[in-house]
Amino acid sequence: MPGTIEYTPQNVDGKYAIVVSRYNDNITGRLLEGAVYTLTAAGIAESAIQVAWVPGAWELPIVAKQFAATGEFAGIICLGAVIKGETTHDLYINHQVSNSLGNLSLEYNLPVGFGLLTCQSMEQAMNRAGGTVGNKGEEAATAVLQTLSVIRQINQPVN
Repeated sequence: MPGTIEYTPQNVDGKYAIVVSRYNDNITGRLLEGAVYTLTAAGIAESAIQVAWVPGAWELPIVAKQFAATGEFAGIICLGAVIKGETTHDLYINHQVSNSLGNLSLEYNLPVGFGLLTCQSMEQAMNRAGGTVGNKGEEAATAVLQTLSVIRQINQPVN
C-alpha cells in the first residue's frame, strides 16, 4: 500500500497573515470572520494572526508579497470580493490577482489561501460569505492549514 500524507493539526503552528480587501467590506468582513474562526479553532492564537486591509482586490498580491518576503509567516490568506458590473473589468482583475497569488505561493514556497470571490451578483457573494454556500474565508484558511501540514510533512527528515 502506498504511503499517504494528509493534514494533521499538530504541525500548523506559526504566524499567519490575512490580507483583506476593503472594497465590498460587507462581504469581506464576513470572509475575515470565517478565516479567523478557522485559524483559532485550529489552535492558532489571535496574537499570531496579522490582518492587513487593502483598498481592493487588485492590491491583495503586493501586500501578500510583503508578508511573504519577511519570512515570518507560515501562511497567507487573501480575501476579496469582485462582483460583475456593466463592464468586463472584473475579468481582468480576477485573472491577474489569481495568477499573481498563485505565482507568489510558488515563489516563496508558502501556502497562499485564495479567498477571492468572483461573483455575478451581490446575492452570490453573500451566499459565499456565510450564507447558503458556506464561508469561503473559512475554506481559504482551511486550505492554507492543510497545505502547510502536508508541506511540513514532506520536508521532515526521514530517519
